[in-house]
Amino acid sequence: MSRVQLSVVALAAAFVIGGGAFYLGRSSAVASHGVGAQAQTPAAAASASGERKVLYWQDPMNPSARFDKPGKSPFMDMQLQPVYADEASDTGVKVSSQVQQNLGIRTAVVKRADVSTSFDAVGAVQFDERLNVAVQTRTAGYLERLAVRAPMERVAKGQALGTVFAPEWLGPLNELIALKRSGASAELVAAARERTRAMSIPPDLVRQAEDGGTPNARYTLVAPAGGVIAELGVREGVAVSPGMTLFRIAGLEKVWAVAEVPEAQAVQLKRGQKVSAALQADPSQTFTGTMQEILPQVNATTRTLQARFEVDNRGGKLVPGMLLRLQVAGPTASRLVVPSEAIIRTGTRAVAIVRKDNGAFEPREVKLGADLGDQLEVVQGLAEGDQVVASGQFLVDSEARLRSVLGSLAAAEPAAKPTATQASAPGTSSALPAAAPAAASYMAQGKVESVEADSLTISHGAIAELKWPAMTMGFNKPSPKAFSEVKPGDAVHFEFKKKGDDYELVSVHRLGGAK
Repeated sequence: MSRVQLSVVALAAAFVIGGGAFYLGRSSAVASHGVGAQAQTPAAAASASGERKVLYWQDPMNPSARFDKPGKSPFMDMQLQPVYADEASDTGVKVSSQVQQNLGIRTAVVKRADVSTSFDAVGAVQFDERLNVAVQTRTAGYLERLAVRAPMERVAKGQALGTVFAPEWLGPLNELIALKRSGASAELVAAARERTRAMSIPPDLVRQAEDGGTPNARYTLVAPAGGVIAELGVREGVAVSPGMTLFRIAGLEKVWAVAEVPEAQAVQLKRGQKVSAALQADPSQTFTGTMQEILPQVNATTRTLQARFEVDNRGGKLVPGMLLRLQVAGPTASRLVVPSEAIIRTGTRAVAIVRKDNGAFEPREVKLGADLGDQLEVVQGLAEGDQVVASGQFLVDSEARLRSVLGSLAAAEPAAKPTATQASAPGTSSALPAAAPAAASYMAQGKVESVEADSLTISHGAIAELKWPAMTMGFNKPSPKAFSEVKPGDAVHFEFKKKGDDYELVSVHRLGGAK
């Protein structure tokens, strides 16, 4: 064979070998990208491509059921949602930013604030009994003329109240005059003067008798202090006796304001604490005062104590019976506070929904301190700078309950066999664990129709877990005092469970639009 023929044969063999290698390589590629790709799960494919790893798909309304492929939920008319590996390790609940905006979820920052323990109270004006003065006579006689004829009449210091005639004074005065005229010794005159002093004869009458030589047994009673006649014990012309109280004058320079103070606020009061007061009928008229004392008695019905405040009344504008609005100023302290609307009260505990650094929401039980109106003091459970949900908490709380974050649902039972519905549903696989049995509690939204001592009647929508249509039915209360804040007509989000042959409420939250 010639050299040319050998070259042609070699070239043909090379083409045959190359084509065979190309065919074999293409067949291997088809096998690896065909059969192998069909056997590979989407989760493995996502992992191989470096994307987020999908652990399984679930129905948001029934998160206990898990599926290995995407598709339509067998329970609700909605698509299954993926659960990623980095989400499964989180203990909180994640809500997309779009959903947060649509639902109006708003957060607030936990912060420290200088808070005063001041509070308001309403007090009734009373006489300051320490300023009361009694006017008496020390001798027997008659009230010849009465200058003040009615109780509660205002009097000034030194004002005449009435004239008393004391016949018993005539004898000592005449004796003193006779001794002076007879030129008796100084010792006898001094003894006569001492006798007039013992009989409480006013010095002015004694001096008048010595100078003029005429005894006078009539004297004028004057007010020893200014105020009002709180008690009028005599009338004109009546006989009076020693020790008899003719008038009682109540001072008005200072008055008492007695207020009913709750026990929780009474412990903040200290003697000498400053207080500002304003007339209930005219807030423009203000007064100043101090806290005098807490009366040692508790009203068993209202659980309040009486606090006595001393209020300056130099202008005399305050009279007994008036109402004063008192503002008690307390010490200022730095406290950790949150908005009141950010706290969910269940009756036995207080819970705040906290937004974590990764965007997830986590319920956290907190211990509350003082109620500061639109803010609450947090003693334990939160730290400064934490973000808490201030509106839409019930939506996050509902999702958290579905995922057992709040711990209100029972622990998951061992996996059971797939139901017939799941087995026939698209995207299901018997290779994954079957859905756990339904939780012992259920949640829904509705409207309260009526409130009874032991039950609530609620109109609610369809409940898929129980295959209930929309209806109106009664739910038992766990106790007669439970959910006392709920009223007929309120829109509520509630959780209930089966107890015996009936259904019992677990929690009831009024929605933001409830009135």
